[in-house]
Amino acid sequence: MSIKRFGSEGGVGTGGQHLPFSKAVEAGGWLHVSGQTPMKDGEIVEGGVIEQSRLAIKNCLEIMRDAGYGLEHVVHVTVILTDARYFQSFNKVFKEVFGDHPPARICSVADLVVDCKVEVGLICYKDD
Repeated sequence: MSIKRFGSEGGVGTGGQHLPFSKAVEAGGWLHVSGQTPMKDGEIVEGGVIEQSRLAIKNCLEIMRDAGYGLEHVVHVTVILTDARYFQSFNKVFKEVFGDHPPARICSVADLVVDCKVEVGLICYKDD
C-alpha cells in the first residue's frame, strides 16, 4: 500500500508560522484531511459560528477535491466547537453541506490553539 501526502510542504498558519503537517494523507483508498479552521490566506476570518463553520468545511472540501475525492466519499467528520451553544448553528451548516446523506460524525467542545469558534477534519473513502 502506498501513502500519498498532499500539502506536505506545510501551510501557513496565523502570524505566518509554518505548519509542519500535511493537509491530507491518502492510503488504501482512505483520505484523512487534517483539521481545518476558518482560515484564509493564513489568517482566521472573523465572524459568527455559521460563517466560520462554512469556511472551515469549505477548506476541508477544497483539500479533498484537490486529492480527487468528492462529497460522496466523505465517511466521517470530526468537529471541535469552542462553545456548546454553537451546536445547533453548526448542525444547520452541516445539513446545508451534506443534505440527506450525512457522514458519521463526532462533535466535541474544547479550546482550540487558534482564536476561532470551530475546527473541522474529515475522512473519505474511495474504492479504486
